[in-house]
Amino acid sequence: MYVVADPASDQARLWFLHCSGVTRHSEPCPPTLMRKPLTTINIHTFLQLMEAPLLTEAAVDPDEVQVVYNHLNVPMLFLFTQSETQQLDRDTAESVARRLRGEVGVVLIHRDSGGVRTPGRYNAAYRLPQEQEVRYISLRSTEEVIKLFREQLYQEPEDEETEEEEEEDDRWSSLDVLDDEVAESVYRDRGLMLDMEAVTKLTDETFSPAVTQSGLTVVLFYVKWDAVCMAFLQSYVEVADAFEDVSGVELASVDCGEWTFVCSGQNITTFPSVFLYRPGEVPLRYRGMLGTSSLHRFLLLSQVPSPAPLSSSAEVLSFLEGDLYSQHSALSPVRVLGLYSRADTDVVIFQKAAASLRGEILLGLFVHEEAERWAEEHSVALPAFLVSRGPGTQREAYSLHSSTPQELVSRIQRATLDPFPELTVENLPWYLELGKPLLLLFVGAEESPETGQSLKEVKKAQSTGQLGTHLPCWIHLGRTPAGRSVLEAYLGFVPPLPALVLSQLISGGGEVFHFPSERPLLAGAVVQWLQRIESGQEQPAGAVSDEAWGPPVPFYDFLAVMDEESPGYAAQRSPKTKPGGKRGSERGQERNPAGRGETESAQTPPSHTEL
Repeated sequence: MYVVADPASDQARLWFLHCSGVTRHSEPCPPTLMRKPLTTINIHTFLQLMEAPLLTEAAVDPDEVQVVYNHLNVPMLFLFTQSETQQLDRDTAESVARRLRGEVGVVLIHRDSGGVRTPGRYNAAYRLPQEQEVRYISLRSTEEVIKLFREQLYQEPEDEETEEEEEEDDRWSSLDVLDDEVAESVYRDRGLMLDMEAVTKLTDETFSPAVTQSGLTVVLFYVKWDAVCMAFLQSYVEVADAFEDVSGVELASVDCGEWTFVCSGQNITTFPSVFLYRPGEVPLRYRGMLGTSSLHRFLLLSQVPSPAPLSSSAEVLSFLEGDLYSQHSALSPVRVLGLYSRADTDVVIFQKAAASLRGEILLGLFVHEEAERWAEEHSVALPAFLVSRGPGTQREAYSLHSSTPQELVSRIQRATLDPFPELTVENLPWYLELGKPLLLLFVGAEESPETGQSLKEVKKAQSTGQLGTHLPCWIHLGRTPAGRSVLEAYLGFVPPLPALVLSQLISGGGEVFHFPSERPLLAGAVVQWLQRIESGQEQPAGAVSDEAWGPPVPFYDFLAVMDEESPGYAAQRSPKTKPGGKRGSERGQERNPAGRGETESAQTPPSHTEL
């Protein structure tokens, strides 16, 4: 347990930390907040609920269920399931039970049992404390369940004293609402001391010697007051520990709150930022996810030259088949080979583009007389580049025309995208940039013959070439749990899996179509379904609004806070205006025709584009 008390008041709060399943020190323990007043009886009941199973299952009607919750004077929620969707319903029930843990007892009722006589039109029921009656309802989403207990059914009476205490205790509200999970996790782990021995702390005197020495120097630029920086610092230390015994690689850090001149000299404008320094080369910025595995993979791949110079056709074949740099094949199965003649001066553009992509994919360069033969075998003219997705796969060939390194980087990135990708949080932005309608197949967390067969059928439909501009892709709800929320947002409910959905968020005004669950998911049926959608014969199953998603809470108005502490303090620092003059010059007004003042820009939050 963990108790937090405000020294300025008698209000205290209690959390139960579930650390039994946490295996790494850097992982946070999931907390459960006790929402009732801290009395002996309430604490005893809370601890009993923490020891009870997260989810209980029964095969009788709700009014006949006898579980530990009956004796603890807590509300009970009954959710119904059937054999066809049992695993999906169990996952949903566990998600609801986790969010209502410590407040409500959740029971999953197996409707297929002979002892259950509840009508099929109801999918949920509940019973409040001190009541014998079970009330049956129909819910469409998990959010309705949470709202039902949090806002409508089970609210503790509040007197004036309680309201005042809650106002005084607003500083802890982020732990309750979790409106910023990153900040909350950093606060919870504030007592955890990181072992920074593997990370070299650089100053204004040691920075230049460190980044100009031989080998690779990785530098993290951060500030201690930023929650994202402090959360990423834990991952950075883990990567540093992994490279501690690797010669020629040093991981360092710069606290930009202390050494501002160092960071401004390196043009650091966002935090956290990671740069790779090699003597005589332009610093390379890390653009991946702020996590241990992503950064570790990037640093391993960055140890390979980019582009890797190849001197013979035998080396070219070894590179394309994955034999050359075989230890990195699992990190980057896709390889790109540039083909140039000796007389071609545009090879410099490819070299600059490859340097920018270092650490993301493996690139090779073949400048040789035999490059012409390789180009002819793949029916392309020099200069060109080949894309290999592994041994035994057909290579793709692309002609190169005069362009800038930035344009070539973008073209290589598009060419190396998976034609039938598994969407993840990390790669989703790349595929959204294509601007194509997404033909999304949602598969469950458990592997099954239906999952494998559905993937084969969608891939078979893609091979027919009749999918048009649609991008076929899939989401594994076990590896990407956020996909369940996406599916529910699309349709308003979670259908039986696997589920095929056409999402036209970018090109179709937000319309969403759902392949009928009762129809067999076959390649031919998928093609016909898409054709019916294009001809207007299918009705959308839902629509997603294109309104902007703002932050869940307003940003802090620091000037207003200063004025509360010292009236007039912030006003004294407003820009001065001459008597009779206008605020800002005419030129400034032309550049800001909307009349947006400086206060608005001051409230614009710093963006963390990599998270």
